[in-house]
Order: sequence, then C-alpha cells, then structure tokens
Amino acid sequence: NFGSSHSSKAAVPHRRRRTPRAPRPSTMGCTNSSPAAAPAAAPAVAPAGARTIVMLFGPPGSGKGTQAPKVVEKVGAPQLSTGDMLRAAVAEGTEVGKQAKAVMESGGLVSDEIVCGIIAERIAKPDCAKGFVLDGFPRTVEQAKALDELLAKKGEAVTKILAFDVPSEILEERICGRWTHKESGRSYHAKFSPPKSMKLLDSGKPDPETMLDDATGEKLIQRDDDTAEALKSRLDKYYSQTTPVLDHYEPRGIVKHINANQAPEQVWTETEPHL
Repeated sequence: NFGSSHSSKAAVPHRRRRTPRAPRPSTMGCTNSSPAAAPAAAPAVAPAGARTIVMLFGPPGSGKGTQAPKVVEKVGAPQLSTGDMLRAAVAEGTEVGKQAKAVMESGGLVSDEIVCGIIAERIAKPDCAKGFVLDGFPRTVEQAKALDELLAKKGEAVTKILAFDVPSEILEERICGRWTHKESGRSYHAKFSPPKSMKLLDSGKPDPETMLDDATGEKLIQRDDDTAEALKSRLDKYYSQTTPVLDHYEPRGIVKHINANQAPEQVWTETEPHL
C-alpha cells in the first residue's frame, strides 16, 4: 500500500520513543500540574471573537509550502512550525527551551510535554494576538489532545484544519522527478522543467548521465529521499500519523480537504473560502 488518507486499511499506530520525562514547565505546559484537576474540555467550536487558529497538513510534494504564505497573509497571523519554535526557544534560553536543550544534548527525543510548553510560550507573544497557523502539528492524537487542553484553558479551540490531498502516484511523479544542482541549488524536474541536456532511456526515464545543469554543464543530483522507495516510507509514516489526527477533529466539522492535484492558483481558489 503506497499510502493514502482514504485507504480502507486501518492506520498503523505511531509509536513514539520513550525518553526520560523532563521537569514540567511551571505554568507553560499542556497539562495541568495538579493530578487531581480534570483537564479542561475543548470547545467544539471556537467562541466568537476568539483567535483564528489554523492547522495545515499535507504529504511531501503536496504543495502545502506553496499555499502556506497565502494562508498566513489571509489570516494575518504567523506560521509556526515546531522545528522553528524549538530552535528559537533554545536560542532565547527560555525555561522550556533550556529543558529542550538538555534533552537534545543528551541525545534524547524532545517530549510532547516540552513541545507543548514551547508552543504555549510562542503563542503568548504579541504577533499571535489575532491567531496563528500551525504547520504539521500535531503529529499524533496524543499531541492533538494536549493542544486542545492548552487552548481550552483560554476558552479557545482550533478554528480550521486544511488538509492538502494528492494521490500517491502523483506525489511520486512530483518528487521522484526532482533533480538539483548541488552548488547553486538550482532545481529541475524531469517532466515539468527538465534541463536542456536531458535524454531518455528506453524505459522512458531520464538518463542520469544527461542530467546536467543548464548554466554550468555540471551533473545534477537527486536527493536520497527523492526515490520511490524512500517516498513510500515517508508517505506511510505521514498517513499513519495524520489520518488519526484528522479523524480526531472531523466530528467538529473543521477539517477541510483541499484537492491539491491541480495548478497552485486553483488550489488557492479552493482554499481561500475556508479561511
């Protein structure tokens, strides 16, 4: 199974590596520090006047990165990725950032609790006053529930989830056709923007020896994860994690599936009315 969000097979549960739990952030974590306290119930619909909170999901090659800046401009709120937030928190030396740094330096994986603490710190900043756009988070149902609890403490809830859908065979064509000139970063695509030197083998695939940079004549390369085998693994992992998260939010009526198997302009035309 090459991976599809509409597969009839049950999603494979994602198992996260266990790591030693870091100390709880004093007030910034996703969970209540008192064991006796019941978690806040996440409202099904964001209350009127609440911040706009959008999530973006899309498999590798879906074009999510092309649409994200337009979403950010439309919403008028920053785009937040866990990687960027984590690096910023460590650089700034925040309380949660110090915890994350200690875990990373020991070779461990940053726990969900620390990630949620970093998100809590970030969304409290002035530029998130109107809302924020989460890119690729949450990755698991456990993270989604923790985020829901964090937002519920402020009487907030996720506003909209945009899932950019593309058939797996189209993703393979998009990604496995990519070639790059290492020195300059210039990119090509065997089907959509091939180098002038490209010639095809009898199989119909590009002859690697003829894949040369237009400007320098130097050889182009393909990234290790731009192969069909690597893509299948990436897609299997993406769908096994993402499908349960979308299922978690579906009952609220906030998940919108976007047909991303069309020109970027058409994708945006379909996306914009949902914001």
